[in-house]
Amino acid sequence: MIAILDYGSGNLRSAERAFAFSGQDVVVTSDANIAFEADGLVVPGVGAFAACMKGLNKINGAEIIRKRLESERPTLGICIGMQILFSLGDEHSQGVPHQGVGIWPGTVSALSAPILPHMGWNNVEAALGSQLFAGIDNESFYFVHSYAAKEPCGQMQSWTNYGERFLSALEDGYISATQFHPEKSGAAGLALIKNWSHSL
Repeated sequence: MIAILDYGSGNLRSAERAFAFSGQDVVVTSDANIAFEADGLVVPGVGAFAACMKGLNKINGAEIIRKRLESERPTLGICIGMQILFSLGDEHSQGVPHQGVGIWPGTVSALSAPILPHMGWNNVEAALGSQLFAGIDNESFYFVHSYAAKEPCGQMQSWTNYGERFLSALEDGYISATQFHPEKSGAAGLALIKNWSHSL
C-alpha cells in the first residue's frame, strides 16, 4: 500500500490517481501510523518551503520521514516535497534560512534564470544505473518551481538545466525525490511512478 501524505500541501488527488495507476492500493492520509506503516510514502508539495514545513510539522511529518528512513521504508518526495528534505531553504527567508527535514545537507535556493518560475517541460539527465528512470532516461518531465538544490548529495543524482544546473531527482537508498511532478508528466511520469512502486 502507498500512502500519500496529507499535510495541507500538494496535488493530493492527482497524485492519488497517478500512483493508483501503478496497480498499488493508495490512500491519502495524515495519520502517523498509516504513513509510517505503508509500503511506500509519497510526500507531495506545492507552494513555499516554510509553509510546507509548517504543515509538515503540524502532523509530525518530519519525524515520520526520519523514522521510515531508519526503518528502511521507502519514501518519495515530489517538488517542494523534495526541497523540504534538505537542511535549509532560503525562499522568503529574509536572510535567515528556514529549517528543513535535514535528510540531505545543503540549502535550496533561487534559480538563476531570466524567467521564473521554471514552468513546463524539460529534459532530465538521468543518473547512470537509475531505477527511477529505467527505460525513460531520454524523456521530458513537467516542472513548476523557482527554487532548487544545486549541490550533489545522496547516492544518485539526476540533473536538469534551466538558467543553471540543478538537481531534478535524487535516489539515496530508501529515500528518493523528484523536483518535477511525475503525476503531471504524462506517460513518462507514470512510468517513473511504476518504477518506484515496483521497487517497494
